[in-house]
Order: sequence, then C-alpha cells, then structure tokens
Amino acid sequence: MISIHKENNSTLLLHLNLKEANLENADEFKADLITLIDGHKKNIALDMHQVEYIDSSFLGALVASLKYAISLKLDIALVGLRKDIKDLFELIRLDKVFKIHASFDDLPAN
Repeated sequence: MISIHKENNSTLLLHLNLKEANLENADEFKADLITLIDGHKKNIALDMHQVEYIDSSFLGALVASLKYAISLKLDIALVGLRKDIKDLFELIRLDKVFKIHASFDDLPAN
C-alpha cells in the first residue's frame, strides 16, 4: 500500500499505491504510516497521485497520522493530489492543515 520512493536527510518520500482510499484500507494505511514514522523519525512526503477517490474514514486516518507525527515534532506533506482531491482538501480546509505540493521536486530543500 505504501512504498518508499527515497529518503534524504530530513524526509522520507513515500508513494501511496491506491486508487480508492477508503474505509476498507484506512486502518492499515494508518498503521503502516505510523510504523514508517516510528522507524525513520523523519518528515513524510506522501505521493498521492494514484488516488482517484478518498472518503472521510481515510481522511480521518490521514489526520490521525499527522497528529501522531506532530507529537514527535515531525510533519506530513502531501504530493501530487489530483485536482478533484485537491479541491476536496480545499473545501474542507485540510489544505490549511497539510502542506500540499505538486511533486517531490517542489518540496523545500533540506
């Protein structure tokens, strides 16, 4: 579900390999992401370009993961959101909670 793309000094670059991010895979996603955060102790950049659909339970898992990362003084940035998914994040104001970038290349240099 989550694969490591690469790692630099401060950030773990991950790919989310899902078309539908929903209740069916929200708990597994959260557990996997928290395991990666615990194992690497780095900021996360999560590439979501494959996600075509996202539901409220998956959004909840994403927010819970961010809350966990923040408790460790880390952050989660989202990369490659499709237009309709990005529009949803803006509608529910999650664009104010997550840093959103078009690609890994747009991430700030460490």
